[in-house]
Amino acid sequence: MTARGQRALIIRPVNGLPTSTYLLAAAVAMVVSGVLVRVLLGLRIALDNPNHRSLHSSPTPRTGGIGLLAGVLTGAVVATGAVHSALWIALALAALSLVDDRWNLPAAVRLLGHLAAATVFVMMLADRPTLMLVPVLVLAIGWMTNLYNFMDGADGLAGGMTVFGFGAFAMAAGMQGHGEIAALSLCVAVAAFGFLLFNFPPARIFMGDVGSIPVGFLAGAIGLLGWREGVWPAVFPLIVFAPFIVDASVTLAKRALRGEKVWHAHREHYYQRLILGGWSHGRAAAGEYGLMAVCAAAGVYVVFADTVAQAVVVAILGMLILALMLQVDRRWPLQRGERA
Repeated sequence: MTARGQRALIIRPVNGLPTSTYLLAAAVAMVVSGVLVRVLLGLRIALDNPNHRSLHSSPTPRTGGIGLLAGVLTGAVVATGAVHSALWIALALAALSLVDDRWNLPAAVRLLGHLAAATVFVMMLADRPTLMLVPVLVLAIGWMTNLYNFMDGADGLAGGMTVFGFGAFAMAAGMQGHGEIAALSLCVAVAAFGFLLFNFPPARIFMGDVGSIPVGFLAGAIGLLGWREGVWPAVFPLIVFAPFIVDASVTLAKRALRGEKVWHAHREHYYQRLILGGWSHGRAAAGEYGLMAVCAAAGVYVVFADTVAQAVVVAILGMLILALMLQVDRRWPLQRGERA
């Protein structure tokens, strides 16, 4: 373990964990998440009331992320006996989101908080040779934090991406013998599954900002940590989370080129247009899950592939996703009403 890696962890990392530890941590994470999400569902607090930009039609609790994070926290403690620094920062972002829900913070304040969190984590990993990359890495994690929130707008979508994405993280880290990253990623994936039991179409509870913001941060932070520790190549997390990264990035770029306010809510994401075009939430989720599974499998493959094979995989996935997006553009061209 390198010195830079030790600075990124609150506890001394382990290079592998017994299978029984993984199983116990996963079971605890899923049970705690599922039970707490069920309790929050019954409380019916912090309801997301539908409006003209929504894809749901009835008031729905948006507190599911609290249960998900509780599952991750307890599972991680069972696995390692302490809390990883990335998770501490994610919990701080969850608190910021709760404050925002209560007092409706300005967008600039929220963004500043997200970038501050990314900066703290990146500086934990930075050493002299990589200091020039710090601004790029901060922006990358900040963007991942926000795009996860942008993509959390359809039943089962963000929960599914969390299961597939962090499941791939856990598999790759476990196969590489890095128990700390594997255990944390596994806890996120199975806690998301516990949440998904109540969020799969038709959703009875949403993840909300309190869940999507911290989970997006963890996707970027763990992706960076795995790269810095030599667990996977830099392209791996980009491949694994490509269904979210590409949709959010392309949609934002299009809005920016049209001179629109990119921070305003809208219904122009490709997953939103599938549903507006007539697909049910269940059908859209199933289609997205298929793409997520392909990207997760391709990501794990590139961990053990040479540079040429990695480039081929990226090219093939890029063409696949581009073809799917062009198909959506052709069948359901963006209408003015979707921009309202």
